[in-house]
Amino acid sequence: MARKPSKRGLKQSLLARLFQQLGEDWIELKFRLADGTDIGPSKYNQSMTVSSLKEKIISQWPKDLENIPKTVNDLKLINAGKILDNNRTLAESRLPVGELPGMIITMHVVLRPPTLDKKSEKLQNDPPMKNRCACTIL
Repeated sequence: MARKPSKRGLKQSLLARLFQQLGEDWIELKFRLADGTDIGPSKYNQSMTVSSLKEKIISQWPKDLENIPKTVNDLKLINAGKILDNNRTLAESRLPVGELPGMIITMHVVLRPPTLDKKSEKLQNDPPMKNRCACTIL
């Protein structure tokens, strides 16, 4: 005759199945900025693309920082030493090395330094260059 599972065993298996179902669709992330501040933690659907995740990061970016990203191309997300590709989903980008179930995954956010418009800066700050040629014979 088969033994009836105990209440404790039944609860554990139900919790394990529930956790497995939640873990398949959602992932808990926080983002560490270069100055050491964090954004999050929050739960994100694993079907979300890295690009849309970057848009959420931009919307939550601290307004008191000097440099603020304007587009998703201004940010790079790094998880376990790998730069995440904008077109991939979180599930495709996820590296399970070192992850434990129920743990918050910390991703590092690198902000691309603002680029200066070299043409306009040259016109404003530098006198116009004259075309000159010089040769040196040694």
